[in-house]
Amino acid sequence: MSHYTPDLQTEIFTPAADEDASTAGRFAKWLDAEGIGFHDGTADPEDLPHYLAAFRADRRVLWGVHDTAQPAEALGADHPVATYGTMVHPLNVGGAQLDAHQITAVTVRTSHRRNGILRSMMMRDLREAKHRGLPLAILTASEATIYGRFGFGCATFTQSIEVDVRERFEVTAPATGTTTLVAREHAVGLAERIFEGFQASTFGSVGRQHAYPRRAAGEWGRERPVEDRAVRMAVHYDGAGEPAGYVSYRFAGWETTPYTMKIVDLVASTPSAYLELWRYLGSLDLVERITWDGARRDDALPWALRDRRCYQVKGTEDVLWVRLLDVQEALGKRSYRGSGRIVLEVLDDHGLADGSYILTVVDGAAQVAPVEAAAAPDATLTVNALGSLYLGGVQASTLAAAGGLTAHADDAVTLLDSLFGRPQEPYCITHF
Repeated sequence: MSHYTPDLQTEIFTPAADEDASTAGRFAKWLDAEGIGFHDGTADPEDLPHYLAAFRADRRVLWGVHDTAQPAEALGADHPVATYGTMVHPLNVGGAQLDAHQITAVTVRTSHRRNGILRSMMMRDLREAKHRGLPLAILTASEATIYGRFGFGCATFTQSIEVDVRERFEVTAPATGTTTLVAREHAVGLAERIFEGFQASTFGSVGRQHAYPRRAAGEWGRERPVEDRAVRMAVHYDGAGEPAGYVSYRFAGWETTPYTMKIVDLVASTPSAYLELWRYLGSLDLVERITWDGARRDDALPWALRDRRCYQVKGTEDVLWVRLLDVQEALGKRSYRGSGRIVLEVLDDHGLADGSYILTVVDGAAQVAPVEAAAAPDATLTVNALGSLYLGGVQASTLAAAGGLTAHADDAVTLLDSLFGRPQEPYCITHF
């Protein structure tokens, strides 16, 4: 194909109630363009109304970049050459459920890279989100090398685990409540209700989009919004009869050995509910191994097993990336540990969050003010490092060793480790 100069135009739309859900509509073309970026197939026509309803429920804003100067044989100009999407859900920062600007569905077609498309969309969007008063942006990254240059820092992690549930598997904690399979017609409502409790109590958790409880219930499948009859859901009810956790799971098939059950989703709003769900999983007949990609790095399960060698970590993945837009608002709403005062200088190449700020914490509650005079900072850090530090998933001392933070006062790193530290790591099991 000969070289050509693209003629790029950006369309931004929010799917409306009367949006065309046919294959000829702009939503279908946008969805197909996203699928090209993530190597997914074209959506089945009968699935489009379900996806459209889900996107409306999530209040997604969709960006499509169109090129009117492509060769005649290429996909038409109504097919975006780049996609981008946003929505807003709460992020639990302890002291508040903070509205977070979520970025998703970021793709640029191979033929159109190196044209500044991603940079143009990203920087315009971040500036507009800041203008609307959103204190931070978040994303889950398919490629880890892309988003650091836009000021994002990796903030939360999960582990992939395998648990041997043969004869030696035993949860030693005292049994509580009851765990049972639930009928599919009740599963979506229970999943939503249980996640609401999890969201309220879990630092670092992000509210979930429309599809999550439907996939957990088996109402939607992995690839399409149609019933997945292989998925089962069990719910744990606490001693008062309240639903406190659920696990949905799918058998890997008799051709997979050792015989394996894969966790589709596991949400527990209390530590005891979490262990009871594992007690249930360990009691499934004919199953030798349980696999899950969403365990905490500080998982309590191996410490509750008679033989902790049943538990194996197969890998660690980053989940949430954080980019501060309004340092004063974001730091002011977070809860902290202990008390202390520190002056932070934030470096931001894009000019969205740079400046110096005084963080004063008294008994875990913060006040943040910009530095008016030319006060010497106690510590200087990049906006990327601040994004990583923000939820406490990475210590300031680690960031200092990595070069993202420079201390100017002797006790600055120790104080930051103390203030931003958490009894448990931040934990996010929402991907978007």
